[in-house]
Amino acid sequence: MTRKLFGTDGIRGRANTDKMSPETALRVGLAAGLQFVRGNHRHQVIIGKDTRLSGYMLEPALVAGFTSAGMDVLLVGPLPTPAIAMLTRSMRADLGVMISASHNAFEDNGIKLFGPDGFKLSDETELEIERLMSTDLSARLAAPAKLGRARRLEDAAGRYIESAKASFPRHLTLDGLRIVIDCAHGAAYRVAPTVLAELGAEVISVGVTPDGFNINKACGSTHPSALCAAVLAQKAHLGIALDGDADRVLLADERGQLIDGDQVLALIAQSWARDGRLRGGGVVATVMSNLGLERFLAAQGLKLDRTQVGDRYVVERMREAGFNIGGEQSGHMILSDFATTGDGLVAALQVLATIMAEGRPASDVCRRFSPLPQLLKNVRFSTGRPLADPRVLAAVRDAEARLGSTGRLLLRPSGTENLIRVMAEAEDESLVLDLVDELCAVIESVSVLAAAAD
Repeated sequence: MTRKLFGTDGIRGRANTDKMSPETALRVGLAAGLQFVRGNHRHQVIIGKDTRLSGYMLEPALVAGFTSAGMDVLLVGPLPTPAIAMLTRSMRADLGVMISASHNAFEDNGIKLFGPDGFKLSDETELEIERLMSTDLSARLAAPAKLGRARRLEDAAGRYIESAKASFPRHLTLDGLRIVIDCAHGAAYRVAPTVLAELGAEVISVGVTPDGFNINKACGSTHPSALCAAVLAQKAHLGIALDGDADRVLLADERGQLIDGDQVLALIAQSWARDGRLRGGGVVATVMSNLGLERFLAAQGLKLDRTQVGDRYVVERMREAGFNIGGEQSGHMILSDFATTGDGLVAALQVLATIMAEGRPASDVCRRFSPLPQLLKNVRFSTGRPLADPRVLAAVRDAEARLGSTGRLLLRPSGTENLIRVMAEAEDESLVLDLVDELCAVIESVSVLAAAAD
């Protein structure tokens, strides 16, 4: 069976359309509920969300589905995705659900599912839920006396706040630090500033007035220029930008210069290795991470284990090989000592711990290597499989020969759109620009010819 709903990060689509309609949410709740109703105990599911308007539509639909399958529902309201994973595990729930489209605009929404262990579901389990959704489940509905109940978990935010604070070394505080936190008008708009303030920081909060429409709008980790400007304007020591569901983070130093996920990975890996806390002999990252990170880690005697793009694949590799640090250049940071999924706030706290321990400014602490020039462009196509075309393959071989051992080339299709992502990096920036432009032109010409042939 081919996956039609689930992508690399749950189900995601435009709100109130087929993929993200109340009907779909209800059937997700029913099918996932039936999949995880095992045994005679009272089954329980945690449901959280971000601040999108459509959350009010999808949440009750999911509740109806789960309760009709016989599951009790605990509603926690707007909380970060990692909070839902944590609560699912700590509450011994059978399932966790986050209603969010992460860094997308408010028009989109999504459904992410977590198993009892707090980890995202496997491809096989998601495929089975899809299969159940396509069948007649009326005969498997709970009897009237077995229907689930729904109630609100009033102290959910406090539980996550304490969990996040526990990841910060007890012998340190944030006293004397002035920090800008941009919560993208999203799920962390209350909890993230609270954590920083309770650890002693002077906190300047932005992106903390959600109205259902402004999540990720010109703010947060997808628009970090706003953070950089705020750091300079407020004369802050550090800026932290989260995305809509707070599972990713980007930083800005006191000069207003952006610090991406690769630099954060390098910093935490080196710090943990020095303290004897690093497991796996390195970190897990995706094919998009800069070659500069790989070379930096190698110089420290550490390895970079690469996976395909997607934090779920990073987590899978971490679990398989025993790593405790993984992440993406885009800011997903998975620190398995503290969380089962990406947690932007916890990652930022690890950076802050190093800044406080070393007593140096963020511009010194957070720049562990010089990245190689890297360029990524998207090429849209209308039909066919451009990456299998002989002309594209020949162009790729030529580009790889010109790069030699000085850089990397990566072409990959988007998982959700008719796009080919073309990335190159090398020590010679002009070569990078030329190669990406040339490959994009070849793919475009092949796409035009394929469309004309149809």
